[in-house]
Amino acid sequence: MSSDKAPIAAASASAAAATNALSGSSGSGGVAAANANAKLLHPGAEFSKGINGLEKVVLRDPRGSVAEVYLYGGHVTSWKNDHGEELLFVSSKAIFKPPKAIRGGIPICFPQFSNLGSLDAHGFARNRFWSIDPDPSPFPTNTSNKVAVDLILRPSEEDMKTWPHSYEYRLRVALGPGGDLTLISRIRNTNSDGKPFSFTFAYHTYFSVSDISEVRVEGLETLDYLDNLQNRKRCTEQGDAITFESEVDKIYLSTPTKIAILDHEKKRTFVIRKDGLPDAVVWNPWDKKSKAMADFGDDEYKHMLCVEAAAIEKPITLKPGEEWRGRQELSAVPSSYCSGQLDPRKVLQGS
Repeated sequence: MSSDKAPIAAASASAAAATNALSGSSGSGGVAAANANAKLLHPGAEFSKGINGLEKVVLRDPRGSVAEVYLYGGHVTSWKNDHGEELLFVSSKAIFKPPKAIRGGIPICFPQFSNLGSLDAHGFARNRFWSIDPDPSPFPTNTSNKVAVDLILRPSEEDMKTWPHSYEYRLRVALGPGGDLTLISRIRNTNSDGKPFSFTFAYHTYFSVSDISEVRVEGLETLDYLDNLQNRKRCTEQGDAITFESEVDKIYLSTPTKIAILDHEKKRTFVIRKDGLPDAVVWNPWDKKSKAMADFGDDEYKHMLCVEAAAIEKPITLKPGEEWRGRQELSAVPSSYCSGQLDPRKVLQGS
């Protein structure tokens, strides 16, 4: 699967100025910025104060599904179906206090995945305050019937010291009438010095599951992967499905556009559809690593699983004016049964 890149015109100075004016400030200016921000929201989206007073946008679909997006990190922290069931995992010990990244939900890893580079692990996008995009570009997807929010991130002077590249990162988070959650990232090289840049990327999605021992992942069979527990040794998946009995940290390569996570106990299947993201990370820290993380409960590994749409093995390279697009769509559907077992084929082939 190739990355979706296309040259587009430079953004207008007025849009840049508007976005800068909307960045978090205090006092009367902060109130004005908040009011201006509110005017930029799509119908069905509203501002709310989250944990520790951090600002978030709540997306509500008329049928009952809800998603929450913190401006800190451009971070989706909640996705509930029309029955009010939480579909994402956020640790009870998550620290909602910058500059600490939020443990759970959907952190965005950019411009670096893990420690594959000179930056802090997973880059800096998840540790920055994003702005509402005052002039969102048309997205090449039908979102007319979706509730959405458009965010934008540009580099700060401090960021330029560690990653000296000019970029615009536009993020759309959309909630569909069927409860599906879509994230579309558009990253554009705005360097004026003619230099290209490269990056790796992941939607570090934490799914909420009943019991990790009752979960299986379908769609990654027979694929090559890099095992992070063996210094990224290249291996080939042998099982007919991925199940979990110990710590797992793998980067699957050249993966299909659709992956399924089957939760036997909840009789629910998550379906991940992705474009522009050829790799997929599967991670569960298990007991020892869970106890070593201050912002993660000792036994919480039993109720979460990360399956991450990503671009890691082959970094994305953009020339000035070029744009990359990476899309992830999540849906949760009832699981089918066949001889007492979950039947993923109906999910993988039927929808």
